[in-house]
Amino acid sequence: MLGDTSPDGDTSSDNTSGDGTAAGTQAGGTPAGGPQAAGRPGRRALVLVENLSVPFDRRVWQECTTLRDAGWQVDVICPQGGKRDTEAEAVIDGVRIHRYPLRAATGGPAGYLREYGSALRHTFRLARAVGPVDVVHACNPPDLLFLPALWLKRRGARFVFDQHDLVPELYLSRFGRGKDLLYRAVCALERRTYRAADVVLATNESYRDVAVRRGGKRPEDVFVVRSAPDIDRFHPVPPEPELKRGKPHLLCYLGVMGPQDGVDYALRALAKLRDDHGRTDWHAVFVGAGDTFDAMVELSRRLGLSEQVQFTGRVPDADLVRYLSTADVCLSPDPHNPLNDVSTMNKVLEYMVMGRPIVSFDLKEARVSAGDAALYAPADDESAFAGLVAELMDDPEKRALMGKIGQERIGGKLSWRNSQASLLAAYAAACPDGAGPGGTGTGGTGRAGKRPGR
Repeated sequence: MLGDTSPDGDTSSDNTSGDGTAAGTQAGGTPAGGPQAAGRPGRRALVLVENLSVPFDRRVWQECTTLRDAGWQVDVICPQGGKRDTEAEAVIDGVRIHRYPLRAATGGPAGYLREYGSALRHTFRLARAVGPVDVVHACNPPDLLFLPALWLKRRGARFVFDQHDLVPELYLSRFGRGKDLLYRAVCALERRTYRAADVVLATNESYRDVAVRRGGKRPEDVFVVRSAPDIDRFHPVPPEPELKRGKPHLLCYLGVMGPQDGVDYALRALAKLRDDHGRTDWHAVFVGAGDTFDAMVELSRRLGLSEQVQFTGRVPDADLVRYLSTADVCLSPDPHNPLNDVSTMNKVLEYMVMGRPIVSFDLKEARVSAGDAALYAPADDESAFAGLVAELMDDPEKRALMGKIGQERIGGKLSWRNSQASLLAAYAAACPDGAGPGGTGTGGTGRAGKRPGR
C-alpha cells in the first residue's frame, strides 16, 4: 500500500487560516449552517479507505467518530488487517465496518495495479450491499476511489474527497521513474478525482493550495482537516529506564518504513553519531513496519549498529506510548522530495503530543507542524542530523522546553477539536439540507461538483 504520510499516513495538517478555522467555519468553530446542517439525524455517510484498515487508520477513525457524534450514521469499507481489524464485519462504537481481504502490493507498479484492481472490485461489491447514502467520503491513496464515488453520486450521494497524499508526488518520490507514462496516468486520475468531488478535505495548507491551483477547486470548497493525535488516548506515562538497554539515552523512530520515509538516512546518521562524534551512550528503537523493513534491518547490520539499534515492528499502542515516554530524542528523518516537503508526518505530531524533542530535516510542513519543538538539519545532511541529536542528548533543559512547546501546540491550534469543526463544515457544504437520497435536491450534483477541475 502506497501512502503513509497523513495517516499515518504516518500520517501525515495546517489549518487554513493558521488559527484552527477553515473556509465555511464560523467564528468559535461552529460549522456554517449550524450543527444540524452537518449532521441532521438519519443522514448516512459511507467512508471508503484502501490504504489501511479501520480503526487502525487513526485519522479515518477520528473522522468517523466525529461524524457519529454529529448525528450521522457511518459505514466504512476498508481492507482487513493482518493481525488486527481482521473480521469481515464489525460494529465498533456505533460505526459499522465492512472489510475485504487484500494482498499488499509487491514488485513495483504492476503489483500496485493488481492490489488496486482487487480493492476496487471489493469496494463496489460492498457499496452495493450498504445501499443508498447521503455522502460518500473517499480517502486516497489511490486516486481510483472516485470510480465507486461516481457510481454512488449517480444514486444521489455527494462526494467528499479526503486527500491524504499527493499521489503524483508520491509516485515521483517512491519509484524514481520520472514523469513517465505511469506518472501522467496518476496525474490524470487525480484530475478526475478533483473534478468528481463536491468538497475536498486537505490535511494541510500546502495540500489545500494544490487542490485549488492544480485541481481547479474553488477555495471555499476545500477544507483543511488536520490529522492530530487523540490526546485523551495518547498521553505520556512514567518512563521505563530499562527500555534504554543500559544506556543513558534512548532515541526513537516511529512510523512506516517505505522507500520515501528516510529510515536509511536515520541509520546512517546514527553511524555518524557513533563514528564522528564518538557517542555510544545511546540505544535506538525503530517502531513500525513497511516495504523496506527487512532492508533497514540489513542496513543496520552492515553499519555495525545491530547492538545499539532495535527494530520492534508494529507494536500495540500501550508499548508505543512506553517507548515514546522514555525517549530522550525522537527522529524524523524524512528526506527532501516532492512529497515529503509538503506533507505532514503523523510521527511528528505523535512525538509532540508525548512531549518529546525532535530532530528533523528542514522540510516546509515539518516546520509548520513542529515549530520550535524540533531542530532542523539541512535537507538530507546526515552529518548535521547526527550533530543535532548529540546537541539534544547533552542538553536536558532544552529537551524539556522543546517537549513542552510541542505539547502546547498540539493542545492549541493543531488540536483535533479544530479539525472537527472543519470536517463538519465540509459536510454541511457538501450536503446542505434538502439534498441527497433522503431529500429533494438534484441528486448527486452539489455546488462544488458544478465546477469542473482542470
